[in-house]
Amino acid sequence: MSNKSWRVIDIVTAAVLGIACGLIFWVWNIIGYAGFTALDTFTPGFGGLVVGIWLLGGVLGGLIIRKPGAALLVEVIAAITSAVLGNQWGITTLYSGIAQGLGAELVFAVFAYRRFSLPIAGLAGLASGVGAVILELFLSGNLARSLEFNLIYLACVCVSGLVLAGFLGHALVSALARTGVLDRFGPGRELRNAGDLREPRRAE
Repeated sequence: MSNKSWRVIDIVTAAVLGIACGLIFWVWNIIGYAGFTALDTFTPGFGGLVVGIWLLGGVLGGLIIRKPGAALLVEVIAAITSAVLGNQWGITTLYSGIAQGLGAELVFAVFAYRRFSLPIAGLAGLASGVGAVILELFLSGNLARSLEFNLIYLACVCVSGLVLAGFLGHALVSALARTGVLDRFGPGRELRNAGDLREPRRAE
């Protein structure tokens, strides 16, 4: 079987990850949006600094499952979960999930689903943020706002995606791998292989 082929466990894990991230998004819809509003009031565009948490699903899906479509699928399931639980954006949450998931997916695809280091995770989070900003130009009417606002917002979303989705996502995957729950996935196998290499050889 090709390492790009989906297994049953991959599909189940994508669904579980998506629902778990959707629950996180649902909570962040209250906490994060309050922070978004406060920061935007302080300086228009600064609200983008809290967006990264909403981008986490695609990064986690790509880092753990490591198959074409994983980043997009997990982010979309998370968006659907958030919308079903109830939020202030309704069906447009799904459009956001697609745009954000495609951004992260593109980065993993560029590296042929073979590299999953911290910098790659950061790039995936950043690209997911770019996808979100592009959609909001039209969906949220940001295209009608000033160039200054859009540049500040883009920079803030990119920083947030890099750190809160990319770097935090990579740290979460590493922590999960150490517990053993990812032993059937790339992060778990890499951790085991690293441990085997560190084991001293016995004298013959």
